[in-house]
Amino acid sequence: MIDRRSFICRLAGGILAAPRAAEAQQAAKSARIGYLAGNLAANPPQHEAFRQGLRDLGYVEGRNVVIEYRSAEGNFERLPALAAELVALKADVIVTSETPAALAAKQATRTIPIVFSFAVDPVTSGLVTSLARPGGNVTGLATLVPELVGKRLEQLTQAVPGVSRVAVLWQPGSQVERTEKDVLKRAEVAARELGVQLQFVEAPADIDRAFSDMTRARAGALTSLGGPMFFNERRRLVDLAAKNRLPAVYGLREYVDAGGLLSYGPNGVDLYRRAATYVDRILKGTKPGDLPVEQPTKFELVINLKTAKALGLTIPPSVLQRADEVIQ
Repeated sequence: MIDRRSFICRLAGGILAAPRAAEAQQAAKSARIGYLAGNLAANPPQHEAFRQGLRDLGYVEGRNVVIEYRSAEGNFERLPALAAELVALKADVIVTSETPAALAAKQATRTIPIVFSFAVDPVTSGLVTSLARPGGNVTGLATLVPELVGKRLEQLTQAVPGVSRVAVLWQPGSQVERTEKDVLKRAEVAARELGVQLQFVEAPADIDRAFSDMTRARAGALTSLGGPMFFNERRRLVDLAAKNRLPAVYGLREYVDAGGLLSYGPNGVDLYRRAATYVDRILKGTKPGDLPVEQPTKFELVINLKTAKALGLTIPPSVLQRADEVIQ
């Protein structure tokens, strides 16, 4: 038999041990997130937006969530191996940045949930079967690049009245081939409607040569179709545009922050922040295939008047009035 004193001691010990056991159980339940990026150093604000999104939902690194970061540092051939590392770590969910990272993660696992923060045309690229019903283990946020190429050309022709020849800088192989063809086709359709002639310029590793081609063709302005290489080299890209006195429009405001003339497109920071909500729902039990792919809800026109002045341009008041932000 157990005497009364022994019973009370054991009961007290159990009560005191309960909080410690609960704390240990809570620590054991810390979520493990794999974070796969083409280049973490290329855009710290976007990656910080994801972490802030997690904090807003109650996830704190080191307390109830662990984030395993993997960056290809601009060498996208490393992505498959890095994705395999995150799978081996048994991450609860893998978050990716651009489309190549998402494709590498999908190739590495068919079971671990994957959330892409910034994917170009996820259906055409094969990431999901449809936006409404992704199916499988992948979902996230799309950027609508093909749909926006015509709108950017329109913004450029309005900001630079009288421009008749626009160079289109693109990087073959940066996206899925079908997506690239769609983007180029939409650019041609928009150009015909706007009455401008396009000069498609493939960008090799040597971007300087691409600008030499534009100069020889007497391009009056420039638009970039995006791509990881361009984004990683955006400061060099805008410097070359300034050196060759080419007014340019880009898809993301980060180019304008680096000195570009204007940009029109989705708010990248907002997309990365919203990716945290997908992670939260998946960790709480929702299957990724049941979470519809979200499209951008925020688009912004950003104009850099310093760059306009350096180019000798006067941006029409009608364009300035539409701008979401004007950098003086």
